Amino acid sequence: MSAAEGPLVVGVDTSTQSTKALVVDVATGQVVAGGQAPHTVSSGAGRESDPRQWWEALCEALRQCGDAAHEAAAVSIGGQQHGLVTLDERGEPVRPALLWNDVRSAPQARRLTEELGGPGAWAERTGSVPAASFTVTKWAWLAEHEPEAARATKAVRLPHDYLTERLTGQGTTDRGDASGTGWWASGTEAYAPEILDRVGLDSALLPRVVRPGEVAGTVRDRHDLPFSTGTLVAAGTGDNAAAALGLGLLPGVPVMSLGTSGTVYAVSRRRPADPTGTVAGFADARGDWLPLACTLNCTLAVDRIAALLHLDREAVEPAADTTLLPYLDGERTPNLPDATGLLTGLRHDTTAGQLLQAAYDGAVHALLGALDLVLDEEADPSAPLLLIGGGARGRAWQETVRRLSGRPVRVPEAKELVALGAAAQAAGLLTGEDPAAVARRWDTARGPVLEAVERDEAALAKISGVLSDGAPLLRRGTETH
Repeated sequence: MSAAEGPLVVGVDTSTQSTKALVVDVATGQVVAGGQAPHTVSSGAGRESDPRQWWEALCEALRQCGDAAHEAAAVSIGGQQHGLVTLDERGEPVRPALLWNDVRSAPQARRLTEELGGPGAWAERTGSVPAASFTVTKWAWLAEHEPEAARATKAVRLPHDYLTERLTGQGTTDRGDASGTGWWASGTEAYAPEILDRVGLDSALLPRVVRPGEVAGTVRDRHDLPFSTGTLVAAGTGDNAAAALGLGLLPGVPVMSLGTSGTVYAVSRRRPADPTGTVAGFADARGDWLPLACTLNCTLAVDRIAALLHLDREAVEPAADTTLLPYLDGERTPNLPDATGLLTGLRHDTTAGQLLQAAYDGAVHALLGALDLVLDEEADPSAPLLLIGGGARGRAWQETVRRLSGRPVRVPEAKELVALGAAAQAAGLLTGEDPAAVARRWDTARGPVLEAVERDEAALAKISGVLSDGAPLLRRGTETH
């Protein structure tokens, strides 16, 4: 490890499965130390985690960073979006957090959409049409199913807010993560009182929204952390907005992120408002916008199919007539929260490798179907698609995206882009720079470009046909709860 040329900062990614911390040299972008610790997620009726384990994982990840973390001048936390963290008067969790991929609030999402003017009105007000992932629907579910927990709640936070507050002692969030709650109005960039009133949530329970570039607070005296008291803490942001910072993303450049969930997004200077609900009109962490489409089922679902088939995840064969829609956790794009996986086209000669390739195709098809809606007329249709996330380095994922998109694909060499984006945000506090400009100076998007291949229109049409023909089966049960 070479000596740092400038001050050090810490960037954190608290994701669904683990917390990762990077110590980064502000001058060069060199990662001088890193650490990671896992989380557990319930696999019962919903998807929940105890927020206290995020803190324990953060402490362990920082411990693994060694002495470098002690030298950090600033820290920022990026985290999984949408999760509902409810705290009591002592700042302790009332119950486990409801995570983004907990879809029990689908009925509440439909009801809220209808009660507050329909999809178009929601898109114009908040930038998005609420889905079961959104925090507002989770609070509505909690108030309906666990009213005692709702009454005991004295503060409502998102996952990254929870960790930032434990660092600083102050309740803060940022516009990027706030825009995914469903109760933040994108037109006024403030909490929407009519939505809060509808779900019975007092705005006094919500965190202050910190402006881009503003210091969220300083580290208070905590003996289980390596930071000095008074270390600067940036606002942090949601994981997708943090990754956009980590890439130094310019408007119109498309990104596909392959993680537990799959997302496609791009920075835009225009406030999005898609009444179909396919594109969420999120804010970014800088002052622009981050139109985004998300699927619940991505790498985790495909890995599950591989495990069921006793195959390595790379052991694919051309999918032939087989179609597999891997909706193992319901789905968000398309909006089918109660759907299950659907397999069709089996024959005597169908192989396990073909089934696995069909799972890849089904996952990527959903993301590509939303990409054109995410991009606006400023986008260059020949620009490489930036492929990031845990699946981006997998050969089968790369080749599936190339074949179904017909685009060149760039795979950035930099790893842990959410944590790098958080580090760039922390660095911006020290240098006064735009965090995205910091990341461009660090050259984080550098990586090989895989040339475009002819788009597989037949495969895309086959999957679209199954989606259309299987719609009644996929939607079965959504009207009865």
